[in-house]
Amino acid sequence: MNKTIRIGAATAFFNDSRMGIAQLLAKAERLDYIIFDFLAESVMGGLGRGLAAGTGSGFATDFVHGYIAPHLPTLLDRRTRIVANAGGLNPAACADAIRAAADKAGLKVRVGVVEGDNLTERASEFIDAATADMFDGTSVQEKLQSADRLNSLVAYTGAFPIAAALAAGADIVVTGRAVDSALALGPLIHEFGWGPDDFDLLAAGTLAGHLLECSAQVTGGTFTDWRDVPDWAGIGMPVGECRADGSLIVTKPEGTGGLVSVGTVSEQLLYEVSDPQRYYVADVICDFSDVKLVQLGPNRVEVSGARGLGRTDTYKASMTYDQGWRATATLPIIGLEAAAKAKRTGEELFARANTMLRDSQLPPFERTRCDVFGGEGSGPTTAICRIVADHADQEGAQLLVREQGSAISHMSVGTTLGLGAAVRPVQRIAGFLLPKSAVSQRATVEGQPVAFAVPTDAKAAPRPISMPAMPAPAQDADPALCVPLIKLAWARSGDKGNLFNVAVIARDAAFLPYIAAALTQKSVGEHYGRVLGQGGPFCVELFSVPGLSALNFVVMNSMEGGVLASTWIDPVAKGMAQLLLDYPVAVSPALYHGLHDGHSK
Repeated sequence: MNKTIRIGAATAFFNDSRMGIAQLLAKAERLDYIIFDFLAESVMGGLGRGLAAGTGSGFATDFVHGYIAPHLPTLLDRRTRIVANAGGLNPAACADAIRAAADKAGLKVRVGVVEGDNLTERASEFIDAATADMFDGTSVQEKLQSADRLNSLVAYTGAFPIAAALAAGADIVVTGRAVDSALALGPLIHEFGWGPDDFDLLAAGTLAGHLLECSAQVTGGTFTDWRDVPDWAGIGMPVGECRADGSLIVTKPEGTGGLVSVGTVSEQLLYEVSDPQRYYVADVICDFSDVKLVQLGPNRVEVSGARGLGRTDTYKASMTYDQGWRATATLPIIGLEAAAKAKRTGEELFARANTMLRDSQLPPFERTRCDVFGGEGSGPTTAICRIVADHADQEGAQLLVREQGSAISHMSVGTTLGLGAAVRPVQRIAGFLLPKSAVSQRATVEGQPVAFAVPTDAKAAPRPISMPAMPAPAQDADPALCVPLIKLAWARSGDKGNLFNVAVIARDAAFLPYIAAALTQKSVGEHYGRVLGQGGPFCVELFSVPGLSALNFVVMNSMEGGVLASTWIDPVAKGMAQLLLDYPVAVSPALYHGLHDGHSK
């Protein structure tokens, strides 16, 4: 079978503008599918909170009216099909809204719905005293019992129901919390007839989805070599050219900005990945450790070498819940010694607010943080004081937001109008494993049931598995000759629950031994402990990725409980790799002089 299926990716969890789908339809060659990933753990919690409060519908309403309705005539005319997890906690309502928009335009559209992953109303059936958080081993039941409110509990489901809905003639398939990569894997299963035991093919399709689903992050967005990426404003959305043998070419539409290179694809391949040899999704256990990338031409990268190791008998389940309240405020201070003034301002505001809490017979803040940005130097400058405080009660958090306004007249000279202050619930995340047999999925097209089968048993691929060897550290490095890591590597980081990963990819395979000698579990743990003010080293796991000449570091218990629980300025760990790129790496005299003669970046 020589058929090539072209899949475009138009958005990533509310972050991209609506130009993505417009660009793909205007500039891309024929597209068989466009996928939309609208969800993340934090988004699921927000959808659940809105649904419970009666202020939201439980799905991404903007998907219907902003992304689909304006382009529906073109999509139907070209027979470009849509797969999206925009259904959130209420896929059926999302499908109804699409049909209503189509009816208003005088169009007929067949909408498929995949549901059954939303377990929120049945949480007590799945969580008991033995349910352990997959990130830290703590009791999920205790977390649920201590929560102010359960926002969502969902299972991360797979691609076979999506494929079944497409086979039944759906023009658009809307899912709940399907695995991000399943949005691309589902169409490939449908088009090529892959089965549940075709583990290598399922791994290849999963890799295609993983690379595409964060849209422009694979076409130059957030790339280490940012100066090499033209036209951020018009950055191209990714297109995957997929074939039945699992081969993939990543590209983008002609005439668009951005960059598709071995570097951009490598970074995205390891984004938010812990163990590259055991990347678990609903349908397959993927081994990405020996994936190879080849630059075929400008903005065309061939991807090959993904392997499937089998499947598990469990789904990942994710619970989001509110516990406590957070106050945040940002204050600019201008003048001499601005940083010192900003630091004192934060300390004094916390002291004032805690005194007022005590006088009001309210408990003290549970956690506070003051970050100061800028303001260093001998002359007049500007510092930004960012304060964060968590309190058990909304009233306590609101007190700090009210009192921070007093700084302009009660505290440091040079304090001007604040840049914003807010109170919101503190949302936390817990993840655990759930038997597949406990989750009853349903697929329909225009309300009619669609049959499909999802294996619930665990099965291993019939091949031996060996751990990738760690690269041998260089023996000819001269400690007196050091270069910053960025001279030798690209790097990308991302969060996952209460940890983050940092992928370090050698620009040249010959550089990897020097990187391996400098960056160890111990040195990386100590580095992040120091730069993040931990007070001690973090525990770090390390994985070798020989196919990409890369090392993948996983920094454990480092995110203060997850994206919306963290008080850090970077709660999604996007900048953590950037904090490593100036790390000194000792190299050989020959390499040192070659780099300084301009023979490498």
